[in-house]
Amino acid sequence: MEIKRDSYLQQLISYRFDGLVKVITGIRRCGKSYLLRNIYKEYLLQDGVKEEQIIVIELDLAKDIKYRNPLILSQYVREIVEKSKEEFYLFVDEIQMSDEVSNPYNEDGKKITFYDALNDLRSLPNLDVYVTGSNSKMLSSDILTEFRGRSDEIRVHPLSFAEYYSAVGGDKNEAFDDYAFYGGMPLILSRPNDAAKMTYLKSLFTEVYLRDIVERKKIERQDVLEQILDLLCSSIGSLTNPTKIADTLRSKQTTGVAANTIRSYIGHLEDAFLFSESKRYDVKGKSYFESPNKYYCEDIGLRNARIGFRQQEMTNIMENIVYNELMIRQFFVDVGVVYARTINQNGNSVRTPREIDFVVSSGGKKTYIQSAYSIPTEEKAKVELRPFALIGDSFPKIVVRKDIGKRWYDDNGILNINLIDFLLDKDLI
Repeated sequence: MEIKRDSYLQQLISYRFDGLVKVITGIRRCGKSYLLRNIYKEYLLQDGVKEEQIIVIELDLAKDIKYRNPLILSQYVREIVEKSKEEFYLFVDEIQMSDEVSNPYNEDGKKITFYDALNDLRSLPNLDVYVTGSNSKMLSSDILTEFRGRSDEIRVHPLSFAEYYSAVGGDKNEAFDDYAFYGGMPLILSRPNDAAKMTYLKSLFTEVYLRDIVERKKIERQDVLEQILDLLCSSIGSLTNPTKIADTLRSKQTTGVAANTIRSYIGHLEDAFLFSESKRYDVKGKSYFESPNKYYCEDIGLRNARIGFRQQEMTNIMENIVYNELMIRQFFVDVGVVYARTINQNGNSVRTPREIDFVVSSGGKKTYIQSAYSIPTEEKAKVELRPFALIGDSFPKIVVRKDIGKRWYDDNGILNINLIDFLLDKDLI
């Protein structure tokens, strides 16, 4: 079954031999390795690159375990590349598994890391370097410091609905129902039945993600980490913060957990690309709130699996899917806040916050989006659309809905569009 990942392929092509290290990041099992070793490699071969000009090192496999030593990795590649005038491509898979080793010329000095190896290899004029990894801190924030502008990042996500549908075809609504239940992890498409899909998604948490975080971060309270994970999965699209989570955990057990510990554990989940935080943004005040914020799961199928495929409330599931789609399209996404004047119980006029689900930014352009599974009444429409009237600018405004067919604009120029149409129309925003 062919899965088209054309947007990522085009990014790789555009960065080809630009002198920078290409860093392909994303949650484990989302298709980073397949993108590099299959899709991109096939493109290179069709473009005239010879098989022997592509060096593939898989650090998660025993056959390449010695190359976890960055000095051995660098020496091995240099011996191939330096003696030839041909152009070479280096693919290093799961770079976060690289080891830190002592400097053989200064045992007490700074450790040698994969940053040193990649910077060394990047200097070879006939070598183009690509690496994949599944840890955002190591491969996103830290790498910007270590490489100082000498790297490109290609962030890979689980399948978008458009990618998923390009593989499965058939009735769009039936395909979406499956996507909203099982998500877009690529291997889901090869599982033979529903039970196998459920088992696979559940095992990803226990055998891959949790184990990876616990071992790499040396987590002492795995029980707390799992409780945080369950709470985040149950409350996608809801405002929360570490203090609120700490209070919830304290109410369920006799021993308390500090908010700082909660904050640290949430950071680990974000580093593993399991969750993304969307901050609240004051649209008119043009400033961010410190808390509370919202957390969305990187893949809705993983979220559903974690809570035993219960809590299938489509309002929140749809909101998470829309958020993920916006991230896949490489937008900056915030939760919008605008204020209305209302009368409180004492008859006083007070400023009351109203929420816009997504403030979507790209360059100097903004788009405001409300995610509404259904709007059955005029009263419901007033509630959903009221925040738009408070914004006070002319940027586009969209309501994404599941209960309509064709798209249409209302008298205020607000676009109402069916969810599936929104997910399949990559040029809408």
